[in-house]
Amino acid sequence: MTIEAAQQQVDQWIKTVGVRYFNELTNLGILMEEVGELSRIMVRKYGEQSFKASDTSHELADEMADVLWVLICLANQTGVNLTEALEKNLEKKTLRDKDRHKNNPKL
Repeated sequence: MTIEAAQQQVDQWIKTVGVRYFNELTNLGILMEEVGELSRIMVRKYGEQSFKASDTSHELADEMADVLWVLICLANQTGVNLTEALEKNLEKKTLRDKDRHKNNPKL
């Protein structure tokens, strides 16, 4: 699935199953919640914190998909074409950082 197709599919789902988009600020809050849930799994799986019994039902891929879902909702609501935005962002990073990481002795 392309990013464009994902934006279209989420929009169709929202308009049929979800009834309507939550407002932008509500979705921003939901995005922060979802990032927090992703963080919880990451710090337990890759960090030093131990799992709790309530953590075992959460899957990393599902938490990442939740973050992506809400980000797509926000993009749709604000008229952002994520494909174009990502392409421009990659170009910006390439121009800015083409030598930066090669000369980093920490890497």
